[in-house]
Amino acid sequence: MPSVLIVDDEPRILTLLSSLLKTNAIESVSARDGTQALKALTEQTFDCIVSDIRMSPMDGMELFRKVCVANPDIPFVMLTAYGTVESAIEAMRLGAFDYLTKPFKIDDFLTVIRRAIAYKSVVGNQAQVPITAEQTRFEHVIAESDPMKKACEVVRRVAPTDATVLIEGESGTGKEVIARALHENSLRKDKPFIAVNCAAIPENLMESEMFGHIRGSFTGATTDKMGLFEAANGGTLFLDEVTSLPLALQGKLLRVLQEQEIRRVGATASMKVDVRVLAASNAKLEEKVKKNAFRQDLYYRIAVITIDLPPLRERIADILPLARHFLSCETIRGRGEHRLSREAADILIRHVWPGNVRELENAIRHAVTFADGDEITQDLLPPRIVSSAASNPTPAIAASEVEAASDCYRNQSLRAFLREKEKEYLEQILSKSNGNKEKAAKALKISLATLYRKLPEGEASPSVDDQE
Repeated sequence: MPSVLIVDDEPRILTLLSSLLKTNAIESVSARDGTQALKALTEQTFDCIVSDIRMSPMDGMELFRKVCVANPDIPFVMLTAYGTVESAIEAMRLGAFDYLTKPFKIDDFLTVIRRAIAYKSVVGNQAQVPITAEQTRFEHVIAESDPMKKACEVVRRVAPTDATVLIEGESGTGKEVIARALHENSLRKDKPFIAVNCAAIPENLMESEMFGHIRGSFTGATTDKMGLFEAANGGTLFLDEVTSLPLALQGKLLRVLQEQEIRRVGATASMKVDVRVLAASNAKLEEKVKKNAFRQDLYYRIAVITIDLPPLRERIADILPLARHFLSCETIRGRGEHRLSREAADILIRHVWPGNVRELENAIRHAVTFADGDEITQDLLPPRIVSSAASNPTPAIAASEVEAASDCYRNQSLRAFLREKEKEYLEQILSKSNGNKEKAAKALKISLATLYRKLPEGEASPSVDDQE
């Protein structure tokens, strides 16, 4: 039988929750403060800890930090009043499983506890197992660069929980791919995953699309309609471009997240739903809150965990693996097998990719469409990309060097690798300029002062040739 440790300084709450758990075949142990809780943890094991935040002398946050050190595999659920919601959210950022805002409904409490127990049974025993590179890989997610490896590590940790997640990144960085990875590696993986682009739904239809409607509720409502939350029941709902939600609907979404129930347009009764919500934005949601364009309370609910996806220009090590992945996708579509020529690969690396991964995918599709043979050459790439690569003043990293990075620079960071390539490029330009640093700076399109900063100390002093 699962066991839960309840920590609260109010005897009435302890009695109520203990009785509730017993009725639902869950054992419990009560503690009136953090000190008693820590003692109980040394005497037996638990599948979940439920703790109030406001207690003395040791509050819930201090208890949580101590538990994280001694028992990091136990799901920790915070009980919080409205005034301490920010503390609960901070706890979730640090690894707490979930939180409930007082007063909460019995069904909501039991749902969170059951999820926590299920989470413990699935991943709790894996907590002490070293994480391998393979464990941070997900289907359709290419992560050879350090920034993406860090993002995947967050996905790995967060996926088995029911925490709401905000995914931020420029357009085309792969936010939906990450959302799918979160779903497919969660306890909900066998249930629906529904993605919706909030910006694509007309404002007057938004509420009906989200929550459904009943026949006759408005002009044109000729039949009952199921909304997206109902369709995703038991699974995951991904709200892309969540900043497009009108303020009026933001309030209703907040209520759904808090109560886990919806009401169809025109209906008089509400219905329970069990949906994990993931959201995405190509703008910083916190900035929208500061401009009063997005509700602060909804932001706190959505941004329990935030995953920042880097633009492709900051993921140089991912460019060629992504290109090969998209070539494989074209092969699956029956368009033959293709490989990149060295020249084409160099161009892909030089381009700055303002459209990010989506632009790269489209470039590969363009090239495959016009390919007669099995090699993708530079003339098959979109002309604007070839032109952009040719005019890009950034030192080019040859495709062969990127390919070799995994071997020759296996123990070297990307930053160190780029620094080494920059040094080699500076030496080439200086050689072509016969050592004239002013000419070299003009060729590099940087200031003379910047060039001096980049040169080794012994070479950084101006020479007579620089004044010619």
